Amino acid sequence: MNNEFIKQETNVTGEGYLPGLAIDTVIFGFHDDELKVLILSYKDTSLYALPGGFVHTEEDVNEAARRVLFSRTGLTNIFLDQFYVFGDKSRYDASSLKTIMKARGFTPPEDHWLLKRFVSVGYYALVDFTKAIPTPDSISDSCDWFSLDKLPPLMQDHQQIIDKALQTLQANLDHKLIGFNLLSDDFTMGDLQRLYETVLNKKLIRAAFQRKMLGLGILERIAKKWTGGAHKAPYLYRFIARD
Repeated sequence: MNNEFIKQETNVTGEGYLPGLAIDTVIFGFHDDELKVLILSYKDTSLYALPGGFVHTEEDVNEAARRVLFSRTGLTNIFLDQFYVFGDKSRYDASSLKTIMKARGFTPPEDHWLLKRFVSVGYYALVDFTKAIPTPDSISDSCDWFSLDKLPPLMQDHQQIIDKALQTLQANLDHKLIGFNLLSDDFTMGDLQRLYETVLNKKLIRAAFQRKMLGLGILERIAKKWTGGAHKAPYLYRFIARD
């Protein structure tokens, strides 16, 4: 990935890339009741952005998204979902790309392909941020986890992309939960409720939450968790395997 931007920058016409199409990834990280998002900062600029990239001519769009995700986290075989296409004309702003390239000592011609309007396909992932390895590339100073309530000002419409991704994550949590693989194989209802409360950013009523989760038909109760205490040890659950 270190040479990827050099290839894009010095290739004025954009040969080898699909014109006008970009990838932006919103990588949420969860651990110990914290929800964060991965943000990169560009070298010698004050610009912060989502990890993103462009699609090679001979590459599937989903494949491009997985490549970007791997380059930023070192993770493979995780849940990654396309959630929205961002194509408003108002999102077009060539100044940020000019700033990034000029910080590298490259002044692009006005007709450089990277300065043209792009439509961006948004993807989101939810990972255990203790297992991810944020990896800055050759044009980034850092690639770090930020709490959602402490985000820096982001370039272009990247704040709106995060907001839309979070709305999608919250709305689809019941249906996507198994794929996220964020809990141990066996977990308590309390563990599951804390995950929900962190993602939804609100407290839930215990009894109502338990009824809802059992009603989804995705859990099986396997045993009580041995705590060394008495009779109030919580039950353990696991997700029902799907074919």
